[in-house]
Amino acid sequence: MTAHLDSDSIADYLLDHPHFFEEHAELLSRIKLTSPVLGRAISLQERQMEILREKIKVQELHMADLLRIAQENDEITNKFQSWTRSLLLTRNVADLPRALVDNLHSTFNVPQVTLRLWNLPEAHAGSWYTEAVSDDAHIFANGLTAPFCGPNNDFEAVAWLPDPSAVKSVAILPLRLGAAPEAYGLLVLGSSDPSRFSADMGTDFLTRIGETASAALSSLLH
Repeated sequence: MTAHLDSDSIADYLLDHPHFFEEHAELLSRIKLTSPVLGRAISLQERQMEILREKIKVQELHMADLLRIAQENDEITNKFQSWTRSLLLTRNVADLPRALVDNLHSTFNVPQVTLRLWNLPEAHAGSWYTEAVSDDAHIFANGLTAPFCGPNNDFEAVAWLPDPSAVKSVAILPLRLGAAPEAYGLLVLGSSDPSRFSADMGTDFLTRIGETASAALSSLLH
């Protein structure tokens, strides 16, 4: 009685006997496969070449994607360095809030940027960056352990921007000294593009902006 051989059994046999085609090389030229590229029957060697070309194409696309990401990261790094340099070049402490906001706007092409600071010395009273902030905003700021990104849900901080009605997405960054539990301000970035600051976006870069801004503006606390 002849044992029934199904495709799985044949596949298992070939896996268990890797030298089968070395011992029966003449079979390779007789095996025909349907090419999804050419739409006709081709030899096993031709199909192997097609698979190899497909793998190379996938690798090339992957490398191109990695190159694009590297170029984008390099551009972001250069912009961040330029923004940080503008803060270092600001000699008058009272000019820091305006320099920080204006250069964020121009360097990173953020449509609307502003900030609010509290618990500053009396010398800063009456400045635009020390305008009244509600207790709720203080509580909100203290509760932020990372930048908030998402749609504009009528946040009080959005009302501080020049044109709040145009803001569809917002990033709100807490300003605090190191690991201090209480924030001493908020940095607000707004855009009319709903996807500019989305809830699922990474916040590592915004965290760096918040930390740098916090360090720079901390000189106003003394």
